Amino acid sequence: MSRRKAVRGLFLLVALGFGAWSLAGQWGAVSDGFARLSWPELAGAFVAVLGALGAGMMMWRSLLAEFGSPLSLTSAAKIFFIGQLGKYIPGSAVHVMLAQMEMGRDHGIPRSRSAAAFFLTYPIYLASGLLVGVVTLPVIGGDSVARYAWLLLLVPVLVVALHPAIVNAVIGFGLRRLRRPPLERPLTRRGILAAVGWALAGWALYGAHLALIVHGLGATGTDAVILSFGAFALAWCLGTLAIVFPAGAGVREVAMVAALAPVLDRGSAIAAALCSRLIVSVGDLVCAGMAGAAARGSVPQTSQPAEKH
Repeated sequence: MSRRKAVRGLFLLVALGFGAWSLAGQWGAVSDGFARLSWPELAGAFVAVLGALGAGMMMWRSLLAEFGSPLSLTSAAKIFFIGQLGKYIPGSAVHVMLAQMEMGRDHGIPRSRSAAAFFLTYPIYLASGLLVGVVTLPVIGGDSVARYAWLLLLVPVLVVALHPAIVNAVIGFGLRRLRRPPLERPLTRRGILAAVGWALAGWALYGAHLALIVHGLGATGTDAVILSFGAFALAWCLGTLAIVFPAGAGVREVAMVAALAPVLDRGSAIAAALCSRLIVSVGDLVCAGMAGAAARGSVPQTSQPAEKH
């Protein structure tokens, strides 16, 4: 047990170190942008980000419950948010998954369920995020986002891929290849819809945070608000796809600047993208700290015995 605690402590220190380094590295580039934002706009954007991160946690928690491992809010928040700090370490996705699997063991969550919930969050976020982009960007964004029109082809593919029968077949195939036991409870349509609902709530809050930043940088009116929702969703989806299909660093910022071009000049759009990234990064650290503090001293909640190895 002491060795596991030492490993977790090292993971936390490394993740916090990379997170702090990321924040410090961005500050010089965003300080001018923050100076143009009022305190109510900054506070509102930050609160919206906290809500969006919470919605992401609830989506992951709902998937785990669907697979047969329900968690209390405190336990789910600790595992999810502290695990998310792994994304600041190079090789982010692997570190997040391993951290969530390791902490999930304390709560009796089999590794197969943790892995299934982790990997399923990405197509759900992609499908719902692209849907947000399709609804908000084409008419108002115009030529500024025309280069990303190919993303429309992914929407029907992802919608079909999220059918419970296909999801369960893919998960089952993967577990067989890894010589793991199958999931005891297959994913249902209700479970998929609940997860998509939480994802859409997250996109709404992320869009609200960017709309407040964009407003503070000089863009007003309905078009600016609508573009903010689509710009963040587009940027996140492209950034996620860039992990699978490498497309160079800064892809999220490039996409966000392009989407905001109709309402902000290039300098202000860059400031909006960088301010958004910094606020989200601070939100990650704050959520992890709050979750860790809330869970400290609590007795681990056990759902079912974890897999033996």
